[in-house]
Amino acid sequence: MCRQRRVETDPPRGGFVLRAAPLRSAVLVSPTTTAQRLFATRPRSGWLVDVTIAAAALAGSLALISHGGVPGSTADEVARVGDHREALADLADLDSLGVALSVCASVPLVAWRWSPIAVFAVTAGASALLVGLGYPLGIPLGAAAALYLLAASRDEGTPWTRRTTAVALLLFGAYAVAAGAGRDTFPASELLHGGVAFALAWFAGDRTRLRREHIAELKERAARAEREAEHERRLAVAEERARIARDLHDAAGHAANVIAVRAGAARMRRDPERSQAALEMIEEIARQTAAEIDGIVGTLRDQSYPNGAADAPLGLASLDTLIARHSAAGLHVTVANQGLPRPLENATDQAAYRILQEALTNAARHGTGAARVELAFVEAALELTISNPAPRAGLSRRNGGHGLIGMRERAVLLGGSFEAERANGAFRVRVRLPYGGPNM
Repeated sequence: MCRQRRVETDPPRGGFVLRAAPLRSAVLVSPTTTAQRLFATRPRSGWLVDVTIAAAALAGSLALISHGGVPGSTADEVARVGDHREALADLADLDSLGVALSVCASVPLVAWRWSPIAVFAVTAGASALLVGLGYPLGIPLGAAAALYLLAASRDEGTPWTRRTTAVALLLFGAYAVAAGAGRDTFPASELLHGGVAFALAWFAGDRTRLRREHIAELKERAARAEREAEHERRLAVAEERARIARDLHDAAGHAANVIAVRAGAARMRRDPERSQAALEMIEEIARQTAAEIDGIVGTLRDQSYPNGAADAPLGLASLDTLIARHSAAGLHVTVANQGLPRPLENATDQAAYRILQEALTNAARHGTGAARVELAFVEAALELTISNPAPRAGLSRRNGGHGLIGMRERAVLLGGSFEAERANGAFRVRVRLPYGGPNM
């Protein structure tokens, strides 16, 4: 049965009359972009936003009850009463119980951040009590807002499950049953307005959740791209440092070894002419090495050369000069060619020269005075073999030496292979360099 009300001009004892302009529309769902700010607010400002939502829901609920629900939905009730003014006064009868239940259906929204599902259950239950006692609520604003916040706050840790759906349907069913019991008729208006409110609230909340996740994913992608770019930058710096170390080692190490051999020979010999020739060779090697180091430094500074690049390092075209320099220093070098020589790319040409330079330097430093160089121009790659007698293993360095490491790096960077072994009283280095670089 409908709740009995007193029709009188003065406010009833223990209650009051709330007069306001007729409601023309009710805003149920905020735009998604505005709702995004709700979940991005700081703790202090978030508290103010929650209080504002609860106050708006409370004011809307009180206004709906005082005006008999949604405008236009109570025309049949007005017709049955017979007197239009008396019907309005009857609908506007809002006592303390109605205010208390409206508070229970709205104020818990303040605590939705702690437990959205509990807030939704409390607000929906209070709304069901309101319509069950005959209050013309029309639209359960507090429950709809709680459902929106519940749907929007779901994430991977607390996803929307079948149990959540069952709870939402159960509470809406309780609201519809209570509305029918309060009016003693089929609650068509409550089912329509309440169903639309709940559906829109869930849809808007889910869209807000999807948008929030999309924005979070975009931020994560941007952060990942920044980390990858930083990693690539560090890797490029490390590769450049390794290249500079190889070039400096090959240039300076080779020169220092030849200078040491020539200076020792000049000191041991008493022939002034040979000593003069050795000093001239030392001077020439020192000048060439200084020029190579200056080229490397000029590339780093990006100032001394046009287009920020130094002259290309020496290639196999300078192999005869390299061998003559070692021969003059006392290393007997023999060269064997196989296959028809063919033009090489700059990177392959320079790597072959640097590998031969380092291998001959090691042969002069650790061998017994002889070395053999074999160049084979096969179908897909240039194969280098450098061997020298080494009857006994010398003392290895603590770090293993940088020469073999540099040769291996040069070959691998071009997609080739590198092997170094000591067997049968000889030390042998085998290198394979593809003609086309690492893509071959």
